Amino acid sequence: MLCLRSLTNPLRRACFKSTAAPQPASYGVGWAANVEEETKRGLSEDPSLNDIVNYYFNKAAPLCEEETVKTLRTGTYEQSMKMIRGTLGVVKPCNDILTISFPIRRESGAIETVTGFRSQHSHHRTPTKGGLRFSKSVTVEDINSLAKINSFTSALIDVPFGGAKAGIKLNPNDYSERELEKIVRRFTVELAKRGFMGPGIDVLGPDLGTGEQEMNWIADTYRNTVGSNDLNAAACVTGKSQMMGGIHARESTPGKGLFLAAETFLNDADFMKKIRMIPGPFGKKIIVQGFGNLGLHVCRYFHRAGASIIGVMEKDCSIYNADGIDPKLLEDHVIATGSIGGFSGAESTDRNLLHEPCDILIPCAIEKAINHETARNVKAKMIVEGANCALTPLAYEMLLENSVLVIPDILANAGLC
Repeated sequence: MLCLRSLTNPLRRACFKSTAAPQPASYGVGWAANVEEETKRGLSEDPSLNDIVNYYFNKAAPLCEEETVKTLRTGTYEQSMKMIRGTLGVVKPCNDILTISFPIRRESGAIETVTGFRSQHSHHRTPTKGGLRFSKSVTVEDINSLAKINSFTSALIDVPFGGAKAGIKLNPNDYSERELEKIVRRFTVELAKRGFMGPGIDVLGPDLGTGEQEMNWIADTYRNTVGSNDLNAAACVTGKSQMMGGIHARESTPGKGLFLAAETFLNDADFMKKIRMIPGPFGKKIIVQGFGNLGLHVCRYFHRAGASIIGVMEKDCSIYNADGIDPKLLEDHVIATGSIGGFSGAESTDRNLLHEPCDILIPCAIEKAINHETARNVKAKMIVEGANCALTPLAYEMLLENSVLVIPDILANAGLC
């Protein structure tokens, strides 16, 4: 636990350091077994999520060793370093990985096999905690990487959870609500009977493609099956409705957490001086990629603080208004039409808004949204990673060279915990 928690402070500092390959000392192998190859893959033009996570872990680990050896001595210095390095080697991989496949009958009568994953990265604190996502492209490697990020994020903000993540390989738009309910309920039972779910054990939450409805199905299924005798059965999942035992304003907490993280840096005169911005969020021009739950509430909190949302990007279209977009009016439009397209308070545009001049750019949609090619044209002075691994390491290095302040996902989206 000491190494995992102490890792996060050096990990944060490592995000502002050079991307040169770590040079491990000769105190055993541990975490550094494949460091050269992992560094090369992390700095490639198209790294995987696993490559990115391993790359930043390898950057932080030498710093963690330096900090930990000062307070932890078991025998000689060399013996202490061997223990620390070995412990970091234990922290690096995921502890438990579960792959589940099961059949469902579609409303058309066809039989289809659904595949899902659940990864528990670390049990240094329990329960493990991580969301459930729907994605046709999800892989077990991605789920493992996201589980690691959840562990480090929880340790950074001292939330007593281990990291976990779940994914079901499907596009929710291809299924009816009834079919999705059958899939979620079956997935819940499969997790629970294998010990991969339960209060104090492993807790799910909403993520990409899932929300309050899916969490309600999970809570109801667990409570009426494996957890039927558990007084705290409703605690098997977060993000459920208040009717099912959820808490008020849970939907807005990720957006508020990101806003507060960004505000901390915006109010720091030293950081603002380095990027030549006036301290404080008031008057800042902001572009947000993604107008889902996170993007919506990020826009609302910045708007309330006096910032101007000049652009919003979605997968089907982008809108722009140099005078500012009202998030509430845009939300009402999306509820009514299902898209940001056609919003009367802004003009639709084919331009890539990631390249538009602004003070703050907030990618809240997908991983690797800003790569080395995109980074060349980014004109923002500050980037706040709302999505996990929104920047590739190569893009990050290019942005640092251009004096762009980047607030990493491990801090910026800690409200998702």
